[in-house]
Parts: sequence; structure tokens; C-alpha cells
Amino acid sequence: MTDSATVFEDHKNQRIEYSTCYMCACRCGIKVTIENDNVRFIQGNRNHPTNQGVLCAKGSAGIMKQNSPAKLHQPLLRKPGTERGAGAFVPITWEKALDMLTERLQKIRSTDPDKLAFFTGRDQMQALTGLWAQQFGTLNWSAHGGFCSVNMAAGGLYMLPFAFWEFGDPDWDRTKYFMLWGVAEDHASNPIKIALEKLKRRGAKFVAINPARTGYQAIADEWVAIRPGTDGLLALSMVHVLLKRELFDWDFLIRYTNAPFLIFDEPGRSDHGLFWRNADGHPMIWDGNDQHFADGMASGTHPSLLGEHLTPDGRKVRTVMSLMVEKYLDAAFSPEQVSPITGVPAETIERLALEMAHIAFEETIEIACEWTDWAGRKHDKFIGRPVSMYAMRGVSAHSNGFQSARAIHLIQILLGTIDCPGGFCAKPPYPKPVPPPIKPAQHSAPNQPLDSSPLGYPTGPEDLVIDEQGNPKRIDKAFSWETPLSIQGLLHMVITNAHNYDPYRIDTLILFMANMAWNSSMNTVEIQKMLMAKDAQDGEYRIPFIVVSDAYHSEMVNFADLVLPDTTYLERYDTLSMLDRPISEADAVCDSIRHPILPPNRDVRAWQEVLVDLAGRLQFPAFVHENGEKRYQDYKDFIVNYQKEPGIGFLSGWRGKNGDQHLRGEPNPRQWEAYIEHQSFFQHHLPMNLRYFRFVNQEYLEFAVEAAYIPKAEPMFIEIYSEPLQRFRLAGEGVYDGPCPQQPADRARLVKYFDPLPFWYEPLEQQRVDAAEYPFFAVNQRPMMMYHSWDSQNAWLRQIIAQNFLYMNRQRGEYLGIADKSWVWVESHNGKIRVQVKLIEGCQEDTVWTWNAIGKQSGAWALSPDAPEATRGFLMNHLISELLPEKKGERRLTNSDPITGQAAWYDLRVRIYPAAPGEEGTWPTFPTIKPLPEEPKPVDRLRYHTHPPVNLKS
Repeated sequence: MTDSATVFEDHKNQRIEYSTCYMCACRCGIKVTIENDNVRFIQGNRNHPTNQGVLCAKGSAGIMKQNSPAKLHQPLLRKPGTERGAGAFVPITWEKALDMLTERLQKIRSTDPDKLAFFTGRDQMQALTGLWAQQFGTLNWSAHGGFCSVNMAAGGLYMLPFAFWEFGDPDWDRTKYFMLWGVAEDHASNPIKIALEKLKRRGAKFVAINPARTGYQAIADEWVAIRPGTDGLLALSMVHVLLKRELFDWDFLIRYTNAPFLIFDEPGRSDHGLFWRNADGHPMIWDGNDQHFADGMASGTHPSLLGEHLTPDGRKVRTVMSLMVEKYLDAAFSPEQVSPITGVPAETIERLALEMAHIAFEETIEIACEWTDWAGRKHDKFIGRPVSMYAMRGVSAHSNGFQSARAIHLIQILLGTIDCPGGFCAKPPYPKPVPPPIKPAQHSAPNQPLDSSPLGYPTGPEDLVIDEQGNPKRIDKAFSWETPLSIQGLLHMVITNAHNYDPYRIDTLILFMANMAWNSSMNTVEIQKMLMAKDAQDGEYRIPFIVVSDAYHSEMVNFADLVLPDTTYLERYDTLSMLDRPISEADAVCDSIRHPILPPNRDVRAWQEVLVDLAGRLQFPAFVHENGEKRYQDYKDFIVNYQKEPGIGFLSGWRGKNGDQHLRGEPNPRQWEAYIEHQSFFQHHLPMNLRYFRFVNQEYLEFAVEAAYIPKAEPMFIEIYSEPLQRFRLAGEGVYDGPCPQQPADRARLVKYFDPLPFWYEPLEQQRVDAAEYPFFAVNQRPMMMYHSWDSQNAWLRQIIAQNFLYMNRQRGEYLGIADKSWVWVESHNGKIRVQVKLIEGCQEDTVWTWNAIGKQSGAWALSPDAPEATRGFLMNHLISELLPEKKGERRLTNSDPITGQAAWYDLRVRIYPAAPGEEGTWPTFPTIKPLPEEPKPVDRLRYHTHPPVNLKS
């Protein structure tokens, strides 16, 4: 024995920094230990509202993301004389790169700003990128939501004052019955894990509805193995049961929804299906007590839920509830008729509906608290119906996902579980008016900012972004007759439309963190060809100039003309803002920051900094003074001093000159320092009287106006019946008093799919594909330890998974003669792939699925050319088309939800058969991507030390 003990850590050389994780969309708080300018380890921040100290594999593995060999090192220009896609680049200085880009963008902005298409991936800073696009003056901007889960957002926000996704959460501490629809375990990973643990401890029931039993579903009390794309029908069958048994909250429907509002019932007229309104524009109701028509927005009335009447001028009107009862009591929604389509037994459908009704009405909870509603009515308690739901991409990524999301919300509305104790609750800055009062910009002009954001919420055909002939003005065709409510754009259509000059030719495409050459595009093989295609007339590239900003050597970098390398999340300032995608909880206003805790060791710049710099160079009005001098020195200065309106900026905490104001206050020059001192987040707990029924809670409404979340302290009724949808349907019928489409396909789609009440239809691609020829549904989802394509380069996470299988129901596979771990061919109407199959029990028998984005193109992400991700991993994307199968006499239509433009990733049907003996390995294969200048050589083992390793051998 010696007197000296082994020293494992020399804490004198370490420091602790707090920041926000960027390994997925959770945005958890992290505690980072730094030693010798390296990350020693990353832990969860126990004080953080999002994750309360919990950290997943992705968050912990941020240490290897920071040290990834795939990091870009310097700006790069496609080598003169080489072809796009060849991977030949030469280094270029930042000044030359930005001068070149500024000159090109200035020319576009001064002639035709729409020739710039600026589209971003999961950037988490859309308030800045959207402002930049608006100031540039291009209509062609959006983020990744249109190919991820916009149906969740739009389906909620056109019905409720909030939605699934980042707009609301179950009241996890009080709910007694939780139903999870189509959620893979990568989404909201740590918060949902924390929540499910709470549910299990309290004995609440957890029901999971998903074709695959993975992750969350594996610990559910009941797993419902549904056929993909039938969720909306299952939900409406539950609605049928509730209405048939009269198990719904009458008072909630009368007080807080448009169920009692009167609608004109006169087919063929221009106002058929629209609300009967008085001179003030308020919907009318029938007062059951006084037996007369009354203002539906007036207090003190007694609206009737059911009824059919004649107006004083002899016109027929009916209540919304009357239409609902007639629609959903139809036998087509009965469990017996729905069961063969969904694959869920009829008795299970009825039992689940009755279980939820029992909890809602027989196990009601109360919270003693005085509050006042919008009509001045005093209440001494909040009444809660403790049933809650959450849904995500498994529902959203179908071409019927918008209406399916509305159908799921309808169950909650009937049970009265919206924003109440134990129910599904809003997260600030929501609730907002239905839909939010923002319209998309419709016109662009040289050297002029747009008059509003490029994205918004149309409420009628007048709000579409189309020309006088009805043609789309945006390159992605968002807000056109083809996809009118595409509130987050159609990123998946940009390259195809730009290649086809449809509706016009663009000049420059800027992509930020969007891997469109690989896993973020349907039809990957053809998209790569489009990126390299040249015009037959002039010999120029059909997409003339492509700029890519990313922190890593993704497949998309290979097709760039100019590469602008981004920093990592540990090297930059960043905001998770109330103007964008905050980290709020249902009971608290929360936002957060990132700040540089490591110096970059490469010649890189944060994309935020680049945008602010470009905005000054291009003389955007919001970014320069009247004399042309830059208003903001950098991104940090911009965040401190930019004000959307007096007192309202990107960050809510520590405002005012002295930093003693919250939510609203003039700029604080030390605001960043204040956030850093408070572990990089701000949290403002709502007092109990502001926590529930916020869409009609007068004190909350006044609070929300002061915080600039809503424009007026007015009630935000739930719109079961969507008048905006009916306006578009009338346009399809050709009777609308305003713009109407001319093409038959557009007219037919509006009439069929824009039902103002939630309904179900077979997904569009499946309507055109022979189910007998392609008997399997095929879907993909992201695993808990990976997120998009970001992490399958990560040395630690690759040890967990470096190859994906095609998972198939074991009994079905054995029946077809398919052996476990054998190689099979998978064919769709669009393509063919060879993959390795894995037989499992936890899979719906008509469904196959895989993990998304594990497969990589050989040589990308600084992986060795023979890495398992490239030789045994695969993409299902090769089977999927961004366009629907052709139909004679019809133009090619996008393979998307006809209402929102959501990419229909999960509408795929395939056939599967064994590969021949000797046919092994992933197919198709792609050329190996060349390494970039200064890119390190691939290594078999990636390791580093922040201090000399300790020898633990005795």
C-alpha cells in the first residue's frame, strides 16, 4: 500500500456551464463539465423545467457530437470546372464567401426576390429565419414542419386554441387516463419518459395506439395494434359510441365551443354551411329558455345544442351539434363496421370509449380556486375531467392526418378535457385565437420587405398566395389550390418544383440543416439526379446556385455550390424564444438560451451570425438605421435590442434597463449575462387562477394581452365546425362569393376533403395503389437514441445501433417463408430496395417498419466507406415518391395531405419476397462521397481524453 490515493478528477482544471441541449427537439437543460477546453461530460440540469435532470442517450452523447470527425472546417466553394455532386471543393475565406453571396442576393432582391428559395430543417430559430425572409422580400421560405408534423399543428390550431406538438401537453400530474397516438420515442423523449413514470406510479391507465410496439408502447397498460392511416376512423368510431350513449359534456359544448351556433342549411347558395351572423358579425344561437334567436357571443343566454329553425326571412338553419349527431351516428362509424378497416376489434373500440367516459364523468377532480370567465361569471373551483391524449408523426405523416388529428381532438372536446385539471392543456404562448390571426404574405416586390410573414393561417380563398389566373406564387406551391392550409410550407416539394420550373425558375436555393439529398427527401435517387440536372437549352444547372449551411458533412453538402460551415450547439449563442419555439410547460412561461461554452477550433460561424451579417449587408430595413449603418453588431446584440413591439423581444426574462422586469420591458444590455447566471433558462410560474380554461379565463386573457401572446382579451371558442374549411369547399363547388379554382382536380379535392367536421378518408396514395399487389403498409420511425440523420454519425450512439432492419410480424413472416435476419426485396409502385428483415411479435400483422435515417451514403458524415450504415443500413425513402401516381388527364399532384401539404411519408404500401441465395447487402448503392479538404481520415475507434487517463489496473 502507498500513502497516495489515485486521483480520478482534478477539479481545479474544470468548470461547469449550463446550456440547452440540441441533440433533438426536446431542448433539455444540460450541465456541461469543461476541462482543458474539452467536454468532460454532459449531465441533465436538475433545475430545468423541461427535463428536471433527466438526460437521454442522445443528450449524453453530445460529447461525441462535439468531437465528431464529420464537422465542417471552413467555407468551401465547388471547384471551378467540376460538376456538382462530384464532391470537389476548394477552401474560400468567409469574406469572399459572404461577398459572393451578398452580390448574388442583392441582384435577386433588386429584380425578383422570389427567385431566392430559403428553406430550413429543424433549426429551432424560425422567428429569425422567417424575419430574414420577410425582410428580404421572398415568398419562398419555410421550415421543416411541412414534411414532419404540420398536420398536428394545423389540425389543432384550426379547431382548438392550441394543439399537439409543442403547443400543449397533458396535465401529467393529474390525468388518470392517457391515450398516446402514433408517437415514436424520439419525440419529447425526456419529458414523456418523466411523465409516463408519474402515470405508472399513480396507477393511471396508459393506452398506446401504434402499429409497432416499441419504446413508450412497450410499457403501456394496453397496446392497440392499429393499421397505419386509420387512426382518424378509430377516433370517430369512439365519437360514435360517446354520442350514441349520450356520454358527453353538455355544458362544455354549450359554453366553450361553437356546437350551438346556427349554420345555413341551403345547398347551392354561396353561404351554405356558413354561420348565420348578426350585424356585429357574431354567430347566432337559439335560446332554449326564452325561445328566440340570440347573439352567440352574448352572456346570459341559454343556447340550445340541438335544433333546426327558420330565420325571420325564411332561411333554414341548424346547430353544429345537430350536424354532428347526424354525421357520426351513421352506422359507417359503428365499431362493427370500423373494426375490419382499422384492425381493432369492435369490442375494444367500444370499451376504450366507455373507459374514457367513465374517468371523465365518474372520477372528476376539482381544484378549489376562484376564477372569472370571459362573461364575468365567478367560479370557486376548476372542474377537471382527467382524460388526456397526445399524438404525433404516426398520425400526422399521412395524407389524411389533418382530419385525423381533428378527430382525435373531437374525443377530448366531447369529454370536456380541454385545458382543465387532468386534461390536455395549453403551453404559453398558447392558447391563441382559432386559427391564429396571421395571414401569409401574398405579394413580393423588388427591394421591399413582405407586408407579413411568408407563412400564416388562411381563413378563406382570399388568403391564398396565387396570381390572378389562380397559379401558385410560391415555389413549393404552398397556400395554393393544391394545398390551401399549408401553414408550414412544403419543403419536400422545393427541389422537384425548382427542377421542373414549376411554377417558375429560381436562381438560388439556400438550405440550412436540411439533408434533402438523403433522408429528408422522398424519392432520394431521383432527387439527387435533379440536384445535378442541367437545362437542355442553356446548359446551366436547372437549380443554378445551391448554398448549404450545416455543421457536419451530410450527404447534401456534396451537392452545394457554396458551403457555409455552422458551429455546434456548444459554440454559439442561440435562443429558444417565446416568439418561436419556447420550452414552456403547461403551468409556466419558459424560454432558454445557448451560449458559447467552447471556442470553435475551426473557421466556422453560427448561421444566426451569418444571417444578421447578411441582413446588414443587404440593407434590410429592420436591420439598418436610416443612414444605412447596421442596427445590430451581431446576433447577440440583435437578440438584446430587437423589439417586435415595445417591450417585447426574443427573450422574456430579465428585461428593462436594470433587468428587473419579466415578459415585457425595454431592452436590457445584460440580458444574456442574466440568463447565463440563471443556468440559461427563464421560468415564470402561472398562479393557480391562470392555469386552466385559459381560452375563456378573463384574468389569463388580460395577462396574455400584456405579454403580447394575443391581440385582444376575448374568448377563444373551440371550433368543432370549421368555417374556413367550408369556405374552401364552397369554392370547390363553384358557388363561393370570391375566388374559385378552375382546374377539375382542385375543385374535386376541395369538395371532398375540406369537410368542416372531422372525417376519415383512405390516404391518397393508397387510393391509387392496388392493395392486393402491395399488401403491406410500410412506415418508419426514429429510435429514442437517434434523431433525424444528426446522430447516426455519433461514435457512442453508433455502438447502440449502426444498422436498421425491416421489422415484420413473426407469424406473418413465417407464413410467407421469410426467415429471421434473411435478406428480402421490398417493392413499391415507385421503387425497389434490398434489406435485412427481423421478425418480431410487437408489430401489427399487415405492417412492416424500420428506424429512419440510420442508413448513410458511403463516405458521408466522415464514416468509413464500408461502415455498416452504408453497407447494411437502408432508407425506406427510395420507395416513396413526392408525387402521387399518375392519373390520366390530371397534372401530377403532390403526395401530401390535400389540406395542409404535409408530406405523406406513411401512406406507402409494399410487397415483400425473399432475395435469391447470395443476394445480400443493402441495395440500391451510391458512389462513395469524397472527403472534404481538411476532413480527418476515418478511424475505427474514436476516443479522446480531457486529461491523462488513469490506470485502474492494480
